[in-house]
Amino acid sequence: MTPPRCSIIIRAYNEEKHIDRLLKGILEQSIRDVQIILVDSGSTDSTKKLAAAYPVEIVEIAPEAFTFGRSLNTGFSRATSPLVVMASAHVYPVYPDWLERLVDAFEDEKTALAYGKQRGAATTHFSEHQIFQHWYPEVSVKWQTHPFCNNANAAIRRELWEKHPYDETLPGLEDLEWGKWAQEQGHGIAYVAEAEVIHVHNESLAGIYNRYKREAMAFKRIYPQETFAIKDLFQLFFQNVASDWKAARHAGNLTNEWRKIIGFRWRQFYGTYQGYRQSGPLTWQLKKAFYYPRDPGVSAKQTGRRDIDPIQYN
Repeated sequence: MTPPRCSIIIRAYNEEKHIDRLLKGILEQSIRDVQIILVDSGSTDSTKKLAAAYPVEIVEIAPEAFTFGRSLNTGFSRATSPLVVMASAHVYPVYPDWLERLVDAFEDEKTALAYGKQRGAATTHFSEHQIFQHWYPEVSVKWQTHPFCNNANAAIRRELWEKHPYDETLPGLEDLEWGKWAQEQGHGIAYVAEAEVIHVHNESLAGIYNRYKREAMAFKRIYPQETFAIKDLFQLFFQNVASDWKAARHAGNLTNEWRKIIGFRWRQFYGTYQGYRQSGPLTWQLKKAFYYPRDPGVSAKQTGRRDIDPIQYN
């Protein structure tokens, strides 16, 4: 039996507000020959009921057994395609060639991992929009020099996952750990700007703090020699607040956003500081990729418009 063009793994927990839109977007793709696997970690809402209306294989894991890596590994164990796409349940593709663009990156046999652009929704924090634009630029990169990637919108080769499954003990950044391993083996990471999704990432201030603390704890596991000093905390906080204020002023909404920017950036970097607490220098390349503010002037000149109609969602 011929395997599907790609398998798609969706991690979900109480995603009834978002799962229907993602699955509709998948069915609108130019690539139709896909296997869809939903790994649910104990949803108590209508997530599974909504997903069951689509051609989806639902796999359940206990909430107490959940880690990001274990959820993905559970999905990979059911995947039948040589290429496996990963998507968060609260993203949805912008264009009908999202999968096609992501899969095309593997025409280069050296490519182990490809990840796509993310943009925020209308309700996303202003600072989160700036982070998305910094992490996910408008220009694709066929051979990335650093291991940054994000499993909310990514794909890898299944044969390489078999050699190195996702780390199930990390509290986050399992994608970074895998990307680091892949590059150390001589494989490539590709960034595909055309493979765009909207990431609905609406967190409370406490949630922002906890996310960055958790990811910093994972980061120090992956890079044990690194640190994030009090100097880094204040330097990056003030630099990013200033950058966000400049962008908000340029957008004409500084009055509405200046307090929210302070709240977001303080939780981001204070959470990071609390999560690190270890010895050794933080490399400039990784610090720049994760924390330093983008240049608003560069992004403002790049529209990201494409010659293809976006998917129409209700």
